[in-house]
Amino acid sequence: MAQELIISISGMRGLVGENLFPETAAAYGAAFATFLKQQYNDRKSITVAIGRDSRPSGPMIFSAVAAGMTACGVDVIDLGICSTPGVGVALRQAECAGGVVITASHNPTPYNGIKLLLDNGIAPPKSLAEKIIEMYHQKQADYTDATQCGFVSVDEGAAQAHVDKVLPTINKNAIAAKRFKVVLDSVNGAGGPEAILLLEALGCDVVQMNTEPTGLFAHTPEPTQENLTDLCQQVKAVGADIGFAQDPDADRLAIIDETGRYIGEEFTLAFAAKAVFAKTPGPAAANLSTSRMIDDIAAQTGCEVIRTPVGEANVANAMVEKKCVIGGEGNGGIIDLRVGPIRDSLVGMALMLGLLTETGQTVSQLADSLGGYEMRKYKYPADKAQANTIIERAKTVLPDANLNTSDGCRFDLPDGWIHIRTSNTEPIMRVILETKDPDAADRYVKQIETIRKDVLGS
Repeated sequence: MAQELIISISGMRGLVGENLFPETAAAYGAAFATFLKQQYNDRKSITVAIGRDSRPSGPMIFSAVAAGMTACGVDVIDLGICSTPGVGVALRQAECAGGVVITASHNPTPYNGIKLLLDNGIAPPKSLAEKIIEMYHQKQADYTDATQCGFVSVDEGAAQAHVDKVLPTINKNAIAAKRFKVVLDSVNGAGGPEAILLLEALGCDVVQMNTEPTGLFAHTPEPTQENLTDLCQQVKAVGADIGFAQDPDADRLAIIDETGRYIGEEFTLAFAAKAVFAKTPGPAAANLSTSRMIDDIAAQTGCEVIRTPVGEANVANAMVEKKCVIGGEGNGGIIDLRVGPIRDSLVGMALMLGLLTETGQTVSQLADSLGGYEMRKYKYPADKAQANTIIERAKTVLPDANLNTSDGCRFDLPDGWIHIRTSNTEPIMRVILETKDPDAADRYVKQIETIRKDVLGS
């Protein structure tokens, strides 16, 4: 049975040639262009910046989206292969009305997607996203005549512009003096060229792995432990100080310590928060699925952590509203408003190297000082109805939990928490739990697994 095209508040994502076609992308582009024309009806011209990750289908999807937008009289800036945070920087510098990122994030090569950004660099909030989706379904497209079509121009400077925004957030000279040896695995995605520019500007000796942006991913692209064994081995083999792993659109970062140990994505935000709080205490924001490590770090400096539903836009909007000094998600996505309201692997690299410089500690020493939690992450094929059934049954098994139902359901317990939700970008259910005690984690896993198997039948 063919998969359905996913269109949600996180954008559009599908399998190229199976449910995602040129006409699909063009119609979505036209709907977004029409939406922007309604939002900015006082502007004489409207411009949108479009970047793409390195997938082979990227040029085709770009051409289709650009065709839909220019057919509605909207001008397009072609950023070429560019990270998602790089698109955010470029669109704000060019004072665009919006942006588009052609990416399927951590999904395999056969997938691609279309992520929309507003003029502030943040994905549309739920109400506006639903309006754009409705316009797409209703085939609303304000096409113009031949003389009013938009133009496509090219900007080849997005990578350097992104790096130039990151560098002022840290002490460049102090980091450069350390001459860190870094192994970088960009999984042949969009982030390699930008990360190399940054790391070389910071005086690092960069050992490159899969940095050519071919889109033919050298391994399963999600930066999880099982997918980064080669990186772990390489860090140890060359005697590097640290290893960095990006996902295809470079908005997520996983970290390997100097012994070749996978530290993981959850530590990325914890390290970034520790680095920022040391210099600029203030509120932080993190989603419901993020480790309590950030709460522990915030407590040390008397800072508040604001919890939001999963989704970059939810975290970013909370950060803007509450003037947060740092934020992000436990999947390795760091948001620093000094650079932009988008998850950014380059920000994570810079802050991590700054933390190593300031503390004089190794990655393993820092990780060991922050650790102490047992986290488990699972995902299963499931629709929203099945996930809701599992959640309702979990409520009866965990009657003493405090519940947060803003995004699926988070069960806060005396010795940990469990978060059950459906994905906005894949037809799956995610279960994430964290405890201090591994035995408690095993017990909760067993309880949820019993319910899951009963509901899903396997």
